[in-house]
Amino acid sequence: MDLLNNLALGLQTTVQWHNLLYCFVGVFLGTAIGVLPGLGPLATIAMLLPLTFQMSSPESALIMLAGIYYGAQYGGSTTAILVNLPGETSSAVTALDGYQMARQGRAGVALAIAALSSFFAGTIATILIAIAATPMAALAFQFGPAEYFSLMILGLIAAVVLAHGSVLKALGMVILGLLLGMVGTDVNSGVPRYSFGLPQLVDGLEIAAIAIGVFGFAEVISNLDERRSGRPVTVPVGRLIPRLAELKEALLPAIRGTIFGSILGVLPGGGATLSSFTSYATEKKLSKKPENFGRGALAGVAGPEAANNAGAQTSFIPMLTLGLPSNPVMALMIAALMIHSIQPGPQVMTSNPVLFWGLIASMWIGNLMLVILNLPLVGLWVRMLQIPYRILFPSVLMFCVIGVFSMSNSTFDVWITLPFAALGYLWRRLGCEPAPLLLGMVLGPMMEEYLRRAMILSRGDWTVFVTEPLSCALLLLAAILILLVMLPSIRRTRKDVFADSDD
Repeated sequence: MDLLNNLALGLQTTVQWHNLLYCFVGVFLGTAIGVLPGLGPLATIAMLLPLTFQMSSPESALIMLAGIYYGAQYGGSTTAILVNLPGETSSAVTALDGYQMARQGRAGVALAIAALSSFFAGTIATILIAIAATPMAALAFQFGPAEYFSLMILGLIAAVVLAHGSVLKALGMVILGLLLGMVGTDVNSGVPRYSFGLPQLVDGLEIAAIAIGVFGFAEVISNLDERRSGRPVTVPVGRLIPRLAELKEALLPAIRGTIFGSILGVLPGGGATLSSFTSYATEKKLSKKPENFGRGALAGVAGPEAANNAGAQTSFIPMLTLGLPSNPVMALMIAALMIHSIQPGPQVMTSNPVLFWGLIASMWIGNLMLVILNLPLVGLWVRMLQIPYRILFPSVLMFCVIGVFSMSNSTFDVWITLPFAALGYLWRRLGCEPAPLLLGMVLGPMMEEYLRRAMILSRGDWTVFVTEPLSCALLLLAAILILLVMLPSIRRTRKDVFADSDD
């Protein structure tokens, strides 16, 4: 009964006209940036993060930002299917079979199956979030400083293990993020650290500025380096309504993809991308005709599209209930909460139920909006694909600069994006994934705070982290993850998965 009452409160919040408007704006922008290769939800959310401070309510801001994130998963499939150019990393696997279906004259069917699978997964994931939220928050109230510190250690290690590419490079990015998070004033002593005498660094580095530099500006530089331009759609869209046999063929892959996405989305470093590739590999192994994969297999579209959307939405569970970001986008969501003076964690459910349940209810309404946007308006997205990048990138740069400056009306924040833009581009060239850096930067100050609290409460006894049962269990899980990734068989499997993703 409490769950139904909470969902009713969420729907009552979401159906207010201004929240519906922000939800529509979010999913529309998300679809657009998913369609246009080279933008991505992370850079867009970082750009819009400062503007949310001007919004009348925090729930409106979170509803819009969330719509951008899961909306991008829908939009990315459009470019993957029509022009073999994934708008989102998580849609790269969709291109393997989706584009082949388009070349066979079944582009409309592929788009419809992708949209319907995503809607199915989004609906199930929303229900799972609503069901899991209360027990997860109740569990979080049992956490003390030692348990939170151990949980964040587990989160960072999981992010390293599941990060794209080399484990050592991902570990280096996490450590660099932790160091960047230490810049600013020490909360205990009040003494500035690593500020180099600059008053602008006394309050620390602005996370939005770092994110825009590393992800926004660096993405533009990479795209210009590749001389990317608009690609005309040469395949006809054709029939949009799938036949009953096609729906039956897509049903089981969509269900399995939803299960993979719902589980992997909760894990730090997992999320939409890992979910989609895991689903594709599973469908290929389970298929009676694995040779059809890569040649237009419907299961190769339905499974990964369900997985990436479910993974995108269930990644909100640890952020909402534990205050722990499972990916860089969730780290920016935490920053959005802090902008509105809301401390992320289990207390959000009790202190801000309108925000908590309104965000959950908006996900289902947003997914419904996305089905309507992606199928009847497919012609609009096709025309957007033809925009040359030389026309697009100046607008992207302009909005990036406006977004950074409006955060604190400081030109210093704008200048600080430049070295990080250069570093972001260099990291891409060296094969270093920058996402773990952002997680380390967000979690670093929180880890330090919980570490100090645990030491104060235990009077300096370091064994508190292993004598507390829950803390010890979390550290053991972290150790098991480290041991697993060192096993030759696991390392080979991990290498194969990420090699497929590069293809």
